[in-house]
Amino acid sequence: MAQGADLKLLRIFAAVARHQGFAKAQQELNLTTSAISTYMTQLEADVGFSLCRRGRGGFALTAKGELLLSETLRVLGELDSFELYTRSLKGELGGTLKMGVLDTTVTDVSLPLAQAIGVFSSRFPGMHLSLLIRSPYELQKGVLDNELDIAVGFFPAKANGLVYHPLYREQQWLYCSDRHPCFAQRHILPAVVSELNVVGRSYWSQTELGRHGFKRSVATVESMEAQLILILSGGYVGYLPEHYAQSWVDQGRLKVLLPAEFGYQSQFSLALRRGRSRELPLQAMRELLQPAKVVGKRPKNIHDLGL
Repeated sequence: MAQGADLKLLRIFAAVARHQGFAKAQQELNLTTSAISTYMTQLEADVGFSLCRRGRGGFALTAKGELLLSETLRVLGELDSFELYTRSLKGELGGTLKMGVLDTTVTDVSLPLAQAIGVFSSRFPGMHLSLLIRSPYELQKGVLDNELDIAVGFFPAKANGLVYHPLYREQQWLYCSDRHPCFAQRHILPAVVSELNVVGRSYWSQTELGRHGFKRSVATVESMEAQLILILSGGYVGYLPEHYAQSWVDQGRLKVLLPAEFGYQSQFSLALRRGRSRELPLQAMRELLQPAKVVGKRPKNIHDLGL
């Protein structure tokens, strides 16, 4: 950060960049566009280079403006973290903890989320909790952009700037429903299963799909509920977490296909922005989410399935 660039100017710069323009940043900053322009001009004079272009072509950061923004967000994030930390030490902790998780975690006994939130709310009664359900990409982006403080999920692609703390491994099996032709078959070859109509996930790459034994998907979903609906239709096979699918297996509506060949485990982790690990609320939530060591199990009555 250049000498002379004060924090007020940097916060205005971050807001302008976030809203992609002076006019759109007015409401958040409670300033007129003229005042914002004056502050931005002052910041550019302090750092010694142009930060953005604005005019008929629209708003855009310069190359150096992009670099300064990245450093600005890092510095402001650390200062906010420091303020939160000192307030927690004084017992004045308030504000909001913004947490994001993947869907269907409510049925996962390996993730004590509800219990953790209960203990957290009693330990930090002054804090407001915001809980959001998002995809792996949205979770990581939310933490990077400071829209989320903490995220729990499966992150196949790691993002620079985040720290990942492993929690547990979630068991995934390939399922078909009682409406699917394979449901009644007792002996199925892996090559046959690989050619079935499979449901993919929007955050899977082609490489990830191939890793699970399929060349292509014929349907795509963003949530496990949507995945379950398509599988129950009988037109598709697809992957589901064991804990989420088990009640449907118990009802005789779903069946696991070739678990030895097509089963896999997803590593769930807690993700937070680098430099925020010492914040008391985040430390507490991380400790509360540590599950008992549970090894992924084979499906119930696997020998009775004739697979």
